Amino acid sequence: MFSLNNISKAYAQRVLFSQVTFNIGARDCLALLGANGSGKSTLLGIIAGEISSDEGSVTGRKGLTIGYLKQESCKGSDNSLLLAVTESAAAINILEHRIRVVQETMSDNLDTETQTQLMAELGDLQHRFEAADGYNVEQEARVILCGLGFREADFNRPMSDFSGGWRMRAELAKILLQNPDLLLLDEPTNHLDLETQIWFEEYVKAYQGAVLLTSHDRAFLNRVVNRILAFDHGKLSVYSGNYDDYVEARQQEVEILEATARRQSLKIGQEEHFINRFRYKATKAAQAQSRIKKLDKINRIEVPRMARKISFHFPPPPHSGADVIMLNHVDKAYGEKVVYRDVNLLLRRGDRVALVGPNGAGKTTLLKILAGVLPFERGERKLGHTVVYAYYAQHQLELLEPNNSVLAELRRVALPNTEDVTLRTILGGFLFSGDDVFKQVSVLSGGEKARLALAKMLAQPANFLLMDEPTNHLDIASREMLTDALEAYCGTLCFITHDRTLIRQIANTIIEVKDGQLSVFPGDYDTYLYHKEMLGEDTSQAFSSVSQLPAVTTSSRQKRVMSGELRNDYYAKSTPLNKRIEKIETELACIESEIKHLEACFASPEHYKDSQEVVASIERHRELKVRAGELMANWEKLASETESLRMAFEIALNRLEDSG
Repeated sequence: MFSLNNISKAYAQRVLFSQVTFNIGARDCLALLGANGSGKSTLLGIIAGEISSDEGSVTGRKGLTIGYLKQESCKGSDNSLLLAVTESAAAINILEHRIRVVQETMSDNLDTETQTQLMAELGDLQHRFEAADGYNVEQEARVILCGLGFREADFNRPMSDFSGGWRMRAELAKILLQNPDLLLLDEPTNHLDLETQIWFEEYVKAYQGAVLLTSHDRAFLNRVVNRILAFDHGKLSVYSGNYDDYVEARQQEVEILEATARRQSLKIGQEEHFINRFRYKATKAAQAQSRIKKLDKINRIEVPRMARKISFHFPPPPHSGADVIMLNHVDKAYGEKVVYRDVNLLLRRGDRVALVGPNGAGKTTLLKILAGVLPFERGERKLGHTVVYAYYAQHQLELLEPNNSVLAELRRVALPNTEDVTLRTILGGFLFSGDDVFKQVSVLSGGEKARLALAKMLAQPANFLLMDEPTNHLDIASREMLTDALEAYCGTLCFITHDRTLIRQIANTIIEVKDGQLSVFPGDYDTYLYHKEMLGEDTSQAFSSVSQLPAVTTSSRQKRVMSGELRNDYYAKSTPLNKRIEKIETELACIESEIKHLEACFASPEHYKDSQEVVASIERHRELKVRAGELMANWEKLASETESLRMAFEIALNRLEDSG
């Protein structure tokens, strides 16, 4: 459908890539990978026809349509959201306009021949309009906009009312509505929250055209792509499968090259040793010259130099009290808009909390309140004993002093009398080496600023980290190193991120923020998703005993009353589940007994004398196996649900005991 042949591109003396060749099939979903600045966006621009290549050719089949989503934000307009999106379906709009023109022309007094011609044209236009789903274009636009997180109330708002992130979602909606043959998407998930990402994943997986995208979201890449195009120092390599398949194949490839290079190096060393020893001896000079010529003809194997990665670990933090931070009856509003009312929350030592929920729900507001950088109207914020916290803001990059050098910026937050060698060691772990530490902040790229902001968190050991989108501007390799560092961190952590891989590997508690309410889900991200699926949209009752537990001092009598309420709530929910589990186990025992009996018959030669009996027993065996599989799946589901209830009950009970 589309092909690139020997594409090369350079800016001045810097070669981005050379001799890039690959094909895109009609239903391919490909990902472009590479370090920041490797040329991914440039290559997308070349395919879209907005950037010219220095060499090579780009060819596509006749009539191919391309939709291109760029990273940069677009300007707002006075058009309403729905109108701006529906107007993007240009081909359908042209057909609709021509149909109106033909219909108006036919209303004039025309001769029979002209009327016949117009009738034929109108029939053709209406057929094409229907084939393009023109009659449903507005409905389709509404579906896409809702999937991308917009509400019905947003449809008539002017585009200029929306923030840059929401305008980017609208641009994505326009491109999806056009339904082009080839989608070019440059970091499409950057402005999507977790719920919207899941919808978008399913949309891309079901898309009937081809997709070429860039993304740093490893979970997204694993779920949607079937081929990886990886840049490595200007060269492009193609790998089948998703991101995990690529990592495995790449590792095997490098290991093979390293082993081959070692063998070649050993052989070359032996030859060079012979040459150096005998090249000036008359009896061996001819052999030495022959070996010199042989060495000159060898193609030296070069092991690809892997991209440098952030390499750091959080220093051991001081030990904090069991209760790290407590919010009591907190109210927060922005003018007339109430974000939180009567919120209670307690985070304990060792909690690794991920705040999730739709954009605009108040996750960042909650994190700022926890970090003490945002005042609130009512309530109390109380830090625990010897808690030292560090806060990484979503807009941390804007807080860097542009006129400072990298080293001076780190020194701003370091302990007094910290030596430069210590600061340079920290910066070295974030890829600032040599004279890089004297660069001005103003000339740093987005990725470099993000690394510097993270480095500032290491200048003073903290036992409570609050991080708002720490993976923004980081490439995949740097995200993986950050994940490893946070996994090894032994303090308390509360963070917001759209990177589901980070949440899966780090979080042991999920707090969903929605409509001013906090719903606490003990356990990892997959447990949270399971319970979301079980509970639908009503997550307020998920672990109400935890989320509604007041973070206040409680008397002994109150404890006994609340303890009884917790137990009653737990048994009311778990008893029917346990009864269903017992019923399943009884049926499974009967099925397993019958399966063993049939299998014993299959082992007996006497059983095969009656062909009808053999067929019946085989069919019965198959039915029992299927039923056993269904029962086991149901048993596992119920067991997981009861275990989550038990965990929630125990956590709530422990917190109640500690609240005095």
